Amino acid sequence: MIRIAILGDIGSGKSYVAKKFGYPVFNADDEVAKLYKKSRKCYNKLKKVLPNYITSFPIKKVELSRAIIANQNNLKKIVKIVHPEVRNKMNNFSKKYNNKKFIILDIPLLVENKLNKKNDILIFIDAKKKDINKRLKKKYNISKKILKKFQLPVELKKKKADFIIKNNFKTNSIKKNVKIILEKILLNA
Repeated sequence: MIRIAILGDIGSGKSYVAKKFGYPVFNADDEVAKLYKKSRKCYNKLKKVLPNYITSFPIKKVELSRAIIANQNNLKKIVKIVHPEVRNKMNNFSKKYNNKKFIILDIPLLVENKLNKKNDILIFIDAKKKDINKRLKKKYNISKKILKKFQLPVELKKKKADFIIKNNFKTNSIKKNVKIILEKILLNA
């Protein structure tokens, strides 16, 4: 099994591109959302460390945002609880799809949290700032500054990448680029 990890800026279309590969996708954002919605264990841990912000189950992102805005150290508390859970889910996902030719990892902080392995194929999704900002206004209700604080600079991620896909948010060009990259990976495998 070959692990393909999708990197890029917030709002660059990583999840959209990941789906176009046609192989199982591990989406960390979806897993975090499930934890907030369904995990009493996660709720109890967060309530214990952030009692002034986490008030009811399921966990609300707005409460987490308030905690982070109030004190930057609260972000570390959240990460310490949530990331091990996500890492565990990623490992289970890898085991489940071990028989597939490829698995796709859509993990926004993959490199930052040292989740990537030496043999992973890293693909950077490059999109215009104008397009990203338009998408972010729709998608996120928390500050971009908060999200950016724990991400590596985009240029550094770009340098680490084995491939770059220019995302113009048009399905045909994305599909074409994905097909070319998969062919190149298989040639070198």
